[in-house]
Amino acid sequence: MRVWQGKRYWLVGASEGLGLSLARKINAAGAEVILSARSAEGLEKALATMPGRASAEAVDVADMDAVRAAAERIGPVDGVVFLAGVYWPMRAQDWDAEKVVAMCDVNFTGCARVIGAVLPEMVKKGTGHVVITGSLSGFRGLPGAIGYAASKSGVMALAESLYADLRGSGIDVQVANPGFIRTRLTDKNDFSMPFLMEPDDAARHMFELMQTDRFKSSFPRAFSLLFRLSQFLPDWAYYRMFAPK
Repeated sequence: MRVWQGKRYWLVGASEGLGLSLARKINAAGAEVILSARSAEGLEKALATMPGRASAEAVDVADMDAVRAAAERIGPVDGVVFLAGVYWPMRAQDWDAEKVVAMCDVNFTGCARVIGAVLPEMVKKGTGHVVITGSLSGFRGLPGAIGYAASKSGVMALAESLYADLRGSGIDVQVANPGFIRTRLTDKNDFSMPFLMEPDDAARHMFELMQTDRFKSSFPRAFSLLFRLSQFLPDWAYYRMFAPK
């Protein structure tokens, strides 16, 4: 069981939804939390709901200078949780270059910027906790997921490489791969979303992972099996199963 008392955690993408719910759980467990998102107004509202010691630091993860400056103001942390993301459902036939680049730049490159801002200090100290939010959509390419699926696949591979390098170093690396969560992002979907989770339920799954020394959790479990097993299907079978609507 992880010790939270006296620890400082920076949660990026924590002004609403999964990030906010998870921040409350970590804070209630005894850790100081620093909440980050782009909206200063949203962060102030989120901060008012925290049960313990907490602060807010507005940051745009698409801006390298802003991420570095925020990390410097925050100072050393014991853990960082990356939850920031943008999403638009999109087919290749409807390619919107600006939105595709935004999904890649926030969801994947934004994660790399944040981890890069805190990891060197963790390596120097020989201790730390890095948690990355992937997605069931990142296991294999999906129709209608241009930009988003690729960005989530990228952060999942980044987490795997971090874990491979940092095992036994004193720095714990974990990746959580949720399915559909009811948020303003999934409100954009006009299709059925099986096993749709509320943010608090998804946060419970993620917090349970963070309490352990396991590397990965994909949830809901029954739904995740479909995506995990799809990696072993031959292309002809996989693309028939996930044919575009």
